Amino acid sequence: MKRIVVFPGSFDPITLGHVSIVKRAIPLFDKIIISIGINSEKKNMFALEKRILWIEQIFKSEPKIVVESYSGLTIDFCKKKEANYILRGLRTSADFEFERGIGQVNKKLAEDIETIFLLAEPQYTPISSSIIRDVIRNGGDASSMIPKEVVL
Repeated sequence: MKRIVVFPGSFDPITLGHVSIVKRAIPLFDKIIISIGINSEKKNMFALEKRILWIEQIFKSEPKIVVESYSGLTIDFCKKKEANYILRGLRTSADFEFERGIGQVNKKLAEDIETIFLLAEPQYTPISSSIIRDVIRNGGDASSMIPKEVVL
């Protein structure tokens, strides 16, 4: 059985922390699906097409990685893609509490899909997409927190 993992998120924009999690997951899985969730109630700063392009450019030399968008429950997307794992990055204890709840509900919905947590590297702990969006909105320089492929 192939080890297929879904790494879901809005990636609005993708951060160096996200990239770190994906790179560290590469040796653990046969295929990594970076999945951009579409939430019609959420206002994104960057277009879906732009986010997909950025992620594809960042990981263009890694054949194990594909980028897709989806709507609905992440667990249903995992089933559709025959993924047996969900990958989540944890920066803080608040992230853990939030992600634990989601992971437990997902386990009730699909016992055969495991949620895997990787801890953020210390230098990426304060970085989140929402903080980066705030920096950008207010005219700050976010370049030290995002990959060079993310052209604002």
